[in-house]
Amino acid sequence: MAKILMVLSSGYNDEANEYETGWWGEELFAPLHALEKAGHQVDLASPMGGKPTVDKKSFEPEYDPNGTYKELYESGKADETAKISEVMAEEYEALVIVGGHGAMFDLAKDDDLYRVINTVYDNGGIVAAECHGPAPLIWTIRPDGKSIIDGKKVTGYPDEIEPEGLLDNILPFSLEQELSKTADYDKGDLNENAHAVWADDQIVTSRDPFSSELMGEELVKALEKRK
Repeated sequence: MAKILMVLSSGYNDEANEYETGWWGEELFAPLHALEKAGHQVDLASPMGGKPTVDKKSFEPEYDPNGTYKELYESGKADETAKISEVMAEEYEALVIVGGHGAMFDLAKDDDLYRVINTVYDNGGIVAAECHGPAPLIWTIRPDGKSIIDGKKVTGYPDEIEPEGLLDNILPFSLEQELSKTADYDKGDLNENAHAVWADDQIVTSRDPFSSELMGEELVKALEKRK
């Protein structure tokens, strides 16, 4: 059994534009289910601790047709998170940064999260990031002064499928453009339902919410190989 930390955005509220976001339901619960089913222990953390804000759009029929993730959310399964600043990173064999637009606002520039990422990586653990979750990896700096994903193959949510108006008026930056400046960005084939890539044998990223189950599968397989 491995100990795994899943990190969620605490949420973001733009009152002027009547826009609220946070973490994405499927991106937490699909990998969480796969990991727990395989016998691993999963802990949750967020910048502020406590109950983080979920993006309610993730429970709409387009994304959660059977209400599976909404039911898990309402059960209280994500109501309690530790503060990232208080996490003992050396206890974890893997870290999963959950996506959702909230990650662009609070996780992307979180020094405590950078510390956790580097510690898990230095100890030989796996660093995974989903959808908008790769944003913090861009600014996670290694001892050589370069990003942890410098020149490495990664994926993440592409500009062309961002909701209309977000890139121009709401989001602090384009994930695709920032990843492309630092890493070898690979959006994959958008006609395929899921896409995940390994940057090296410790870093894996996935493209979008529909890649969440694939991320869970990739992590379970990778952890099994490490036994």
